[in-house]
Parts: sequence; C-alpha cells; structure tokens
Amino acid sequence: MIVQLHNSFLPFARRRFSQALFLGMALLFVTCSTMVAQTSPSSPNASTTDAGAPSGSTATGNTSGSDTSIAAATGSRMALPAGQIIAILQEKPEVNIELKSLLADMLQQQGIQIQPDSITDETLYSQIASSSDVRANITTFLRARGYISDADIQRSTAQGDNEDEPASIETLETQTQLPDANSPLIGSARSAQNGTDISAVNLPAATQAPQPKKLPQREKDSRNITDEPKVLRRPTPYNLLSLRDLYTQLPDSPAPLKRFGSDVFVNRDLSSTTRLGVATNAAPLDIPIGPDYVVGPGDSLTIDMWGSLTQSFTRVVNREGHIMLPESGDVQVAGLALDHAQGVIQSALQQQFRNAQVAVTVSRLRTVRVYVVGDVQRPGAYDISSLSSSLNALYAAGGPTAAGSLRTLRHYRGTELIGEVDLYDFLLHGVRKADDRFQGGDTLLVPPAGPQVAVSGAVKRPAIYELKDEKTLSAVLEDAGGATVAAALTHITIERIDANRQRETVGLDSASAGDPESARTAIAAFVVKDGDRVRVAPILPYSERVVYLEGHVVRPGRLSYHDGMNLSDVLHSYQDLLPEPAARGEIVRLVPPDLHPETINFNVPDTLIGNNNMPLQPFDTIRILGRYEADAPKVTIHGEVLRPGSYALSEGMTAAQLVRIAGGFKRDALLDDADLISYNVVGGTKVVAQRADVRVGDAVLKNDHDADIVLKPGDVLTVHQITGWSDIGASITIEGEVAHPGSYGFKQGEHLSDLLRRAGGFRETAYPAGAVLTRDQVRELEEKSRAELIHQVETSSAAARLSPNLGSGDQSAQLQLIQQQQEQVISRLRSQPASGRLVIHITADIDSWAGTPADIEVRTGDVLHVPKKPGFVLITGQVYNASAITYVPDKTAGWYLKRAGGTSEIANRKEIFVIRANGSVVGRRSGEWYDHDVLSTRLDPGDVIVVPQKVIGSSLFWRNLLTVAQIAGSVAITAAVAAGL
Repeated sequence: MIVQLHNSFLPFARRRFSQALFLGMALLFVTCSTMVAQTSPSSPNASTTDAGAPSGSTATGNTSGSDTSIAAATGSRMALPAGQIIAILQEKPEVNIELKSLLADMLQQQGIQIQPDSITDETLYSQIASSSDVRANITTFLRARGYISDADIQRSTAQGDNEDEPASIETLETQTQLPDANSPLIGSARSAQNGTDISAVNLPAATQAPQPKKLPQREKDSRNITDEPKVLRRPTPYNLLSLRDLYTQLPDSPAPLKRFGSDVFVNRDLSSTTRLGVATNAAPLDIPIGPDYVVGPGDSLTIDMWGSLTQSFTRVVNREGHIMLPESGDVQVAGLALDHAQGVIQSALQQQFRNAQVAVTVSRLRTVRVYVVGDVQRPGAYDISSLSSSLNALYAAGGPTAAGSLRTLRHYRGTELIGEVDLYDFLLHGVRKADDRFQGGDTLLVPPAGPQVAVSGAVKRPAIYELKDEKTLSAVLEDAGGATVAAALTHITIERIDANRQRETVGLDSASAGDPESARTAIAAFVVKDGDRVRVAPILPYSERVVYLEGHVVRPGRLSYHDGMNLSDVLHSYQDLLPEPAARGEIVRLVPPDLHPETINFNVPDTLIGNNNMPLQPFDTIRILGRYEADAPKVTIHGEVLRPGSYALSEGMTAAQLVRIAGGFKRDALLDDADLISYNVVGGTKVVAQRADVRVGDAVLKNDHDADIVLKPGDVLTVHQITGWSDIGASITIEGEVAHPGSYGFKQGEHLSDLLRRAGGFRETAYPAGAVLTRDQVRELEEKSRAELIHQVETSSAAARLSPNLGSGDQSAQLQLIQQQQEQVISRLRSQPASGRLVIHITADIDSWAGTPADIEVRTGDVLHVPKKPGFVLITGQVYNASAITYVPDKTAGWYLKRAGGTSEIANRKEIFVIRANGSVVGRRSGEWYDHDVLSTRLDPGDVIVVPQKVIGSSLFWRNLLTVAQIAGSVAITAAVAAGL
C-alpha cells in the first residue's frame, strides 16, 4: 500500500530562517568542511579582470542534522576578523541582503526605526569593523549557514585575530572602501517614536578605514578531486538522506582569483634571493659554470698549477680585464671564454715553469648592474650575478605590478632589443632560454599586461591568465591545467565585457545538446576576449543512480543502483540487520517529475525469504526500524521487585521472565500470588481489561511452566508485599521527663499509655499538660496548609483588601501599608518551619486517661517530648514588653497582659487568643463559654498570650485571611518554645 506523504513542503522563508539562526534558535546544528583563503598583500593579486573581487575567499560547507561540537559552539562568543567577514560578504551578495534585515532588526530593538533597504553596504561594513557584537553574531550566522566551519573560527582565534577592537581589513585596489566615522545611513526613514531623521543617528563606525595588515598565513585550498564537492545545503522538509543530497546548491560565485605566476614574487627572503642569483656581499658560488662562460672584470679566478711546481692561488680580474700571475706578469683575460682564458694563463706560466699544467675555475662571480623599469614594484638599478636571467632581475625588483605583464618582458642592451622573455614558458613548462644572460648596463622592460582571462570552477589551476598566442577557450583551459574530471563541459559560462559598452553573459553553442564531445568541439572553436571570466561549473554533487539504506541495519548509507534492482538485492538476510528488527519496513520513494516523497510499506520477514521482492528505483530510501522503535510493545511490573518499571516486550516473554529482568524478588515480596491485568482489543473498537492471579513464586523459583503465563502488550504485573512488612522496625522516641527516655519498638495497635508505662512513667518534675507529640504525617499536612495559606495571601487582589468607600488618594496610601503588613506576615510564615505537633490531652495519672479517646494510637516515627513544668506565661505580639511572666496561680490572661505593659496602638484587642501548653487555642471564636472575653481565661504554666496586629484594610475576606495567617505563625513559635523546655 502506498501512503501519500504530506503534499506541501514546509515554508522556508529566507529572511525568517536567517533571523532564527541569528538569534541562536536554529533547529539544525551544522558541521562543514570549508576554507576561507586570503589573498597576499602583494599587488600582483589584483587585476582588471578581477574587478570587484575582494581579498580572501568564501567557503561553503555541508550541514548535518545532528549535534556535534557546536557548538558550539563551544559556549563562548568567538568572531572572525572583520576582513574575512567582509571578504565573504562581497563574494556572496545574497548574504548581504539577509544580514541587512538582521541589522535592521537589531537597530529597531534599540529604538531606531529603519528599513533594511535604507542600509548601504558601506554602513554594514562599518558596523562589522567597529562592533565586536555584530562580528560575533554574523560569525554565528555564517557558521550555521555553512559558509564557514568550526576549524576556520578556531584557526582565526588561535592566530590572534579574534579581538574586541575593530579588526584590520586587507584592501586591494578593487575592494570597496569603508566609510568614515561620519558616514550616515542613506535614506530618510524617520523614527516612529520620536520622529527624528534616521540620517542623524550616529551608528558605531570605524574612525577611519582600517590600515591593511598582513593577515595570518592560511594554507592554500588543497582540495583534491577525490574530496567531497563544496555545496550549500538547503533545509529539507523531511529527514531523508536522499533529500539531503538533492537539496544542495552549487555555489555560483567563485573564489577570488590570483594572477597566475604572482606567487613567485611573494615571501622573498635572503636564501631565495641568493638562490635566484641576486648578488649579495658574500654570495657563494653554488652553481656550475661551463667552459663557455665569458670572464669579465670582478670575477674571482682560482688557478691550480702542478708539474715542476705545485701551487694554488686566486686572482680577481681588475677593471682593465687583467690578472697578475707569479713570475709571468700581467695577462689579459676579460672577454675570453673560460676555457680560452685557461689556455692563455697556462701558456704564460709555462714560459716560467717547465711542464706547468693549469686548471682555472671561477670561485666568485662578478656582479653586473642592470636596470629594471616599467610596471614593476620597485623600478631601478640592481646589482645581480653575471649568470642571472630575466626572472632573477624581475624578482629583485619585486615582480610586476597589477598592470605589469608576465608574457612579454623585453631585454635591451642599449637601444638593441636582445630578446623577449615569456615567463609562462618557465612557469608552465620549465623552459628557460640558454642565452638569457645580462651584461652590465642591460635593461629589462616590463610593459603593461596584455589581454587577460579569468578561469575558475572545475579546472586544475583556477587563476587569471594573460594571453599571448592563445585565441581559443581550449588554449586557455590548457594553460589552466585542463578541466577536471568533475567538470560539466556543457555548463561553461563566460562573463564578457562588450568593450566600452556593457557586460554580458555568453554560453557555448553546444550547451543545449548536452553531449561532452560536442562541448569539446565548441570549446576548441570558441574565441576568448580580453576581460572574459570563464566559469566551468562542476557536475551534479550527488549520484543519480543510488539507493539509501537507513535505520536498524548493520551498514547504513548509500548503495549503488543498477537496472532491475530489487529489495532482496539490498536485504539478503538477517545478518544485514541489527537484532530484533520490526516486522514492517518502508521504502520512501521520490516520485518524478517533481520528486515528491511517497511511502511504500513492506513486510521484512517476507522479503528476507523472497516472498515480497519489490523493485527499486533511484533515490529510494529503504528504512528498517527496530522492534522497540516502531510502536514498541511494553509491559509493566510494579511492587516488590528490585527494578520496577516498564520493559520492552520480547517475543514469548512470560511473567517469570519479566520478574527476572526486573532484578528478581525483594525480601518482602509475597510469593503466593501476583496480580496481572491484561488488555484485549475487542472488534477493533474497544479495549477490555481482564485480571488474573499468577503463582509467580512457583513460576520464578521452581520454573513451574503451569504457573507461568505469557504476557501480552500493555500487561501490568503487580508483586504484592507481605502483610505487615512495613511495621517491621517501627519505633517511637520518648524524650524528656520520663523514667527511661529513648526509642521503643511497638507492635500494631499499641497506644501512648502503653509506651509511657514501658518508659517507666513520668518523673516528678514532668509537666504532662505541656507534652509535645510530633508526627511526620501532621508535619506534611502543616507544610501543605502553610503553602496554600501563603499562596492565598500573595495572590489576593488589591480590590479584596480595600474598602469600596475610599477615595483614590486614600487607596494608594492604604495599599502601601497593606503591602508592608502582607510582607511581614509572609516572612513570618516562611521563617517558621512546620512543627508537626499533634495536640494531646494527658495528665500525670496515666491510668486516668488510658483507654480513653485521649490515649491515641502511636505511629512509627512519632516523637514525644515531656517537658519540665515551666514557671512562666509567655506574652508575645503587639505588646509594649513581650516577655515571659512568672506564673501566678488562678490569674487571668488580662492580669498577665497588664504585667507586659498592655497592648500597643496597632494591636487588635478583639482577636487576642491564648495558646495552651498542650497546643490547643482559646480565641474569641473557639466555642468556649468564656469566648466572649479571652482575657478572663485563667492560665496555666506554659500558656502563651498572643496579641495580633490590627489588620489594615476594610475587606472582611482580607481581615479573616490575615488573622488566620498570624495565628498560624504564632502556633509555630509556641510549638518551638514548648519543645525546648
């Protein structure tokens, strides 16, 4: 059955997608393999054919849907230098559009209303150069879009380029200059808030165009033809490897090109200067000299003589061309070839030394002064070796300028043209003219460059080439090393300049035919012109005869497709799958012509035995899921096992196997019966639950198969606990004034009187009326009640606190007072922990209350504290002297209150209440016969009189709420005091 997937792809609005990435909300983490190459500071890298091409290069990378490192990005805000960012933006104009929208959003968040169309390129570059935050955000955006990689960012950071101050930018003649500090935004957009002209808003800008500096040396693009092609991956609507391959774009803008041969004149140093023949004060002779070398003034000759006399000496040819020989006098050697000079010297010496034999070598070459003029970096006179060639002289002068030629170097001797030198012969073929030697006074003229053509794309040496005899495109491609095997010869475009008129795009005549042979014929016949920019596009970055295997398989990835390919050609046996695959697999097919995806389901076991051998098509994705990934069946075990929880239901799993997987029984497990709930689907319309008892102990411990049961998806097995197991180890702690304080174990149903008798009863100093019994369950209830009370106080509206008769001015003042009182009450509630006190009514005579309702049943964890009899009554709250007053028998609360100085002005006399030593509260509404006047209550030792604060606000709800809160806070304090007696 074919299931049609969603027909409409998800919208991928370009601007919104960029903004999401810019704000750090991207859904995909990307990794890419890119290089951001930089141009050399030497001017030969610029050319008229590379107009508008900036220093550096752009990079595109491969995105992936999985997280890696980014990651993070590493957590710190790292940024590329401004020079590299601007170079990327100038080579990728479409990125400028997106970044302007992002910059407009940032300015609008700062209150500056501006439209993206009002931001010029110069303003954008100024922000990049001056703001480290902008650089960091743009770096994040470029990384997320695949224009740069983590390696690029780390490399720039390691080289010291990631700084907060504006980064220097390497500028060329063709690079756009940055605006000055006063450069305003172009446009007349006005702020919606204040109506100010946006042109008057000074954005952060560099005070001046950054001075060029030498950026860190980066390795050249060393991508091999066998590497993955550089592509820009677009977001895909479905997470399929096939769509990821298809959703790729080949970058249209090539990297900025250098002039071919310009690298020869970069990175000059002493060793390379000497090697190429430029004279120094101590230039050694490390090259062989032939017998045809013409000796001249300044040459140093070493003469070895043997025969009747053995001797070796060195002579320098003087300005007249002579050398002085021992016993033979002056000899003329200048202008003679080296072998001829050796014969002359030998003849002269034989006249004085019988049978003298001579060997003459040149130990040090003379220097000649030549003139290098024209379009060179440093025209002037240079002293070079007598063996130097045109290349040596040009190298000494720093190489040609951007306008200088590498194809037609003219060698003059006086007014006579000795010859023309084409450096391409040496650079491309390694050929040097043997007679290309300079003499003193010679001149090397570098004329302006001839026609130039830029070749980029899928060629072996992308560069700018100067034309001499090349007329056709095939000759230019030959200079560029030829097209690579990944070149699409039917997709060659030429950007041409119609002289002094316009630019135009030209294609080959065979582009529509699509035949490589026709393309080669058209390339051979196509005539190139000065200023052409040739772009050789690569072939498609993906294979068109491939199928994809993913999911629960051993070897996921791409597989070669062949005609007549079936599903069994991919899935041979269970050895190709991981353990326990799901029974259902699927083929996601991209249906032509628009390649929309459709899903075809198949049965995996049938396919593996050859019963369901479906034909495949290119770009098919065969997806196999694991048994526990595709609607995985689960069973659940609760109760007394070591690892209760949900477990995947394997084929034929039983209740005993589930218990074993869960770690086995705990010591408190009831082994007789376990409870099993099963669910059955009836008629496909409803679920019916069934319960059964399982003799799980016999099934697990005795391997009794009759007691065991096969589980079904969704089953719930509960292993019961032995009755009374939770009572094991139950104890109560008795503290204070008893004969034998300590912890006591108890059995189920024992009461407080039983435990007190076992503890030896009360001591004479005990005060049973003030005994404090704390229980964990009561503490939990108090915590919950206190939290609810705090929540009610905090969330009560202002309208519930005020009287409707107050004016607006009075309401404001009263609200402030209410707010202060509210904060005080809440702070008091939060500062006093729940005591967990359970009010009990006991006396020293245990027999008198044993067996009555006052004799409560004890629980595990109870703590009974029996204090000594206190000799005071505590007065707290809104009194002038909150203190403890010595207890006097038969005195009322009013009497003690007078001893504390009486109530203060903010006291609420109507709501005064008494907290008895046993924890009970006596108040105006407590229901006692004397509740009309709490102050008439006769007090006992340890009682507490609480005078609450008058509640501000006329709302009855608010007064009652805050009164309850004050009582709760006071009770907590009283319990703490009683426990400390």
